[in-house]
Formats: sequence, C-alpha cells, structure tokens
Amino acid sequence: MEGREIIHSGILGPGRLDRALAEAIPALSRARIQALVDDQALTVSGKTVNDASSKKFEGQSFELRVPAPRPDKAAPQDIELDIIFEDEHLIVVNKPAGLVVHPAAGHADGTLVNALLHHCKGKLSGIGGVQRPGIVHRIDRDTSGLLVVAKTDKAHEGLAKLFAAHDIERRYLAVVIGHPSPPAGTISTQIGRSTTNRKKMAVLPEGKGKHAVTHYRTIEQFKDATLVECKLETGRTHQVRVHMAHIGHPLIGDSTYNNRRKAFKFGPNQSHFSRQALHAVSLGFIHPITGEKLGFESSLPDDIQLLLTSLKV
Repeated sequence: MEGREIIHSGILGPGRLDRALAEAIPALSRARIQALVDDQALTVSGKTVNDASSKKFEGQSFELRVPAPRPDKAAPQDIELDIIFEDEHLIVVNKPAGLVVHPAAGHADGTLVNALLHHCKGKLSGIGGVQRPGIVHRIDRDTSGLLVVAKTDKAHEGLAKLFAAHDIERRYLAVVIGHPSPPAGTISTQIGRSTTNRKKMAVLPEGKGKHAVTHYRTIEQFKDATLVECKLETGRTHQVRVHMAHIGHPLIGDSTYNNRRKAFKFGPNQSHFSRQALHAVSLGFIHPITGEKLGFESSLPDDIQLLLTSLKV
C-alpha cells in the first residue's frame, strides 16, 4: 500500500463502467475510481478509456493503475492514543480533552491526525489518493470521547454515507447549569454561523443554517446543575453546546456559549471548570465494509468525575 503503484485487472461486468469497476475492486470507492479514470489510469482491452459513465464494456478485460498514495502534508507524530477498536478498515479512538482533531490555523501539529499518521504508518491505503486518515466527523478540542476514523478510501466513503443519512448512534453526557424543564425533551432548530461572531455557531431563523435535532434527558440533578444525556439525530458543529445554551442551560465551563455574567463555581475552593463539561460517551454504527453492527462506550474522564463528585457534596 505504501510507496508503490498497484495494478488492478479483471473482466468488467454489466452497467456503467465506474460501477462495474467498483464491484470488481471493492477496496476503491466509486469517487476514487472516477478520478482515476479521468486521470487516464484505465485501459480496457488495451486502450485508454476516460468515460466512467460508458456502458459498452461488459465482458472486456481491464487494467486500472493506482499510483502510490501521496504523503499527507501533516507530519506523523508519536502522540499517545487511547484506541478502543481497530481493524484494517477503520479505527475508533477515545479522544482526550485538549487534543485538536485536524491541523488548522493555530494548530499546525500535535493533532489527532498527526498521531494517527504515526500509529497507522504503512496501513493507510490512501483517501482520495493521499496517504491520510479519513476524518468523517469531529469533536471539539475541549470535548472528550469517542471518534471513528477511516483507514481506507472505501471505508471513508461508507462512513460518510452513514453520517449523511444520520445512521450513526451518538450519545453525549453533559453537565449543564441549572435544571432543564421539562427534564427531558427534543430541541429542533436551525444551526449556522453566528451573524455577530463568526467564531461561534448560533440558532438561526427557519430557512437559514442547517436543521439540527438533539434529544436530551436528565440523568441526575444537583443543587445548581444537572447531568444530562444528549442523543444526536444530526451532527452540526457545536450542536450540544448551542442547543443546551438555547434552552437556557449552557454547559459548565463553556466560555463560548455561557452568556451569564457570573461564571459557574463549584467545590469548597469555588473552582472554575477548565473546559466545557462534555463527553462523547457512546458511538454505534454498521461497519461500512463487513456489515457488522458495532457499539462502543467510554467512561467519563477524571475531570468530569471530579466535577460530579464536587456537585454531589
């Protein structure tokens, strides 16, 4: 997979060329095959073909040359990972708070992608021709919990379809200020970029932004706070944080969406919680390659456990 060209060959089945090739080469997505055909990497019966929609090649022999995946611009870095599950197609990690998922402005390295490039060296078949892990969803830097990442082009395509169809089970635990009333319910709004602060997301009027649905329920109440479970029907940026703030119960430690003048303090020393109290506690989906139903759970990290202990006192 690493550092060498791969040549696939065989006999084409019926139907569109790109679909026939995808059936003959399960490791490649149709999008990747279409790009290769456009790059004149395909020959049929010895002749170069660049029309992926053609239906006239059934029964003919083909040869598809897949170049070695290019190295990702991000550098591999030896960063410790808490790996919950891994096979040749995908990997599920338990991300700690403070770890950025993908390199971006202000975070050029030291990210989950850098760590995965090191861990998966020699095991990445190339996402879109680049040797990189396939990020299909993200959780915020200061949110902890479960995240699934593709290792192959085909798994990346399959996971992306699951997320687009909302066929991923995601459950978060959050500690919010106050007591939601009713104690359980569904929040359904439009979420998009704030018109007053481009670094924030916001609930927008109907017809703007993207539809977002969160189902919440109270797990445990404390004097001034509540532990709530949030199940995501959609997966918008900052969805849980925006929705809980929208109903008047922002997350403890969330300086971005807590508009209250006084910061929440807890414990005998009246401490401030150093991040939003949010953890991706469970993740479930159908494996995009094997079809197996997978489900994973992650215990609350120490800092949220300590917060809950303090709130009980």
